[in-house]
Amino acid sequence: MPSSLPTSENRSSGPIDIRRVRALFATPGRIADSEFLRREIAGRMHERLALVKLQPERILDLGCGEGADFSSLQGQYPQAQLVGMDGSLAMLQAARQRQQQATSSMNRLLSKWLPGKLGGGASQLATACADFAQLPLPAACADLVWSNLALHWHPQPDMVFAEWRRVLRVDGLLMFSCFGPDTLREIRHAFANIDGAAHALSFVDMHDFGDMLVNAGFSTPVMDMETITVTYDSTDKLFADVRALGGNPLLTKRQGLFGRAAWHAAIETLEQMRGADGKIPLTFEVVYGHAFRPAPRKTASGESIIRFEPGRKK
Repeated sequence: MPSSLPTSENRSSGPIDIRRVRALFATPGRIADSEFLRREIAGRMHERLALVKLQPERILDLGCGEGADFSSLQGQYPQAQLVGMDGSLAMLQAARQRQQQATSSMNRLLSKWLPGKLGGGASQLATACADFAQLPLPAACADLVWSNLALHWHPQPDMVFAEWRRVLRVDGLLMFSCFGPDTLREIRHAFANIDGAAHALSFVDMHDFGDMLVNAGFSTPVMDMETITVTYDSTDKLFADVRALGGNPLLTKRQGLFGRAAWHAAIETLEQMRGADGKIPLTFEVVYGHAFRPAPRKTASGESIIRFEPGRKK
């Protein structure tokens, strides 16, 4: 990849059309080709989660999609109630169908090998269609908020963090992943000289997410990031995966079709990025964050709260 390929840094993902986002995710089969990346990142999130001592009674999987993370969360916390939420009703319907199939398969195995023990101790599961920033839930109702590669699709992440803090109990944990500013930089570079339109989200910088978490009232947020490079034999497959990841939901996206010459120019730019292995790279900057909801320091009326811990020496 050329060393001159620009990086980007942003406090905003740009003007996202939330209706467009819901439309892009309205057909579950459309995003199937990108599932490999979601599973890889979910696995890395679980490695981080395993380092935190937590016994949640209720878990919220926000942006749950087709429910691919349900089984791993249920396996890690089998006694917890799991609530999956997504902005796409079609995704939730697919999630419920997946869960029903998994439960049916498990019950068949149990009935064969352990007669009379049909799923005892399995997590409870509920689903709901909702906006991240307006959850239909009471305050302080969850011990763990989990969100895998979903936050970057919302136009107001600061409001989302405030809402996630509201639904967490004191000492509850937020754990999320999302894309950072260098994600899809090859796409932006390929179209940079063609027109002034945005062809991919610019995504929010990791440090800005950290500031938002503090402003929302979370304590000691921990942010880190890594770069994952996926390589492709053809531009056709590269663009298919970009579309499967969600496409371009910006209000400022180009209206109308490209001319043949402009499209070939973009393709040629991508072709020139082929490495020594003959493949075209596509960069994903993955941001991971986790933070706790701290105990309040003031009452609703503004009075300070002082906590005494008997037996503890200063």
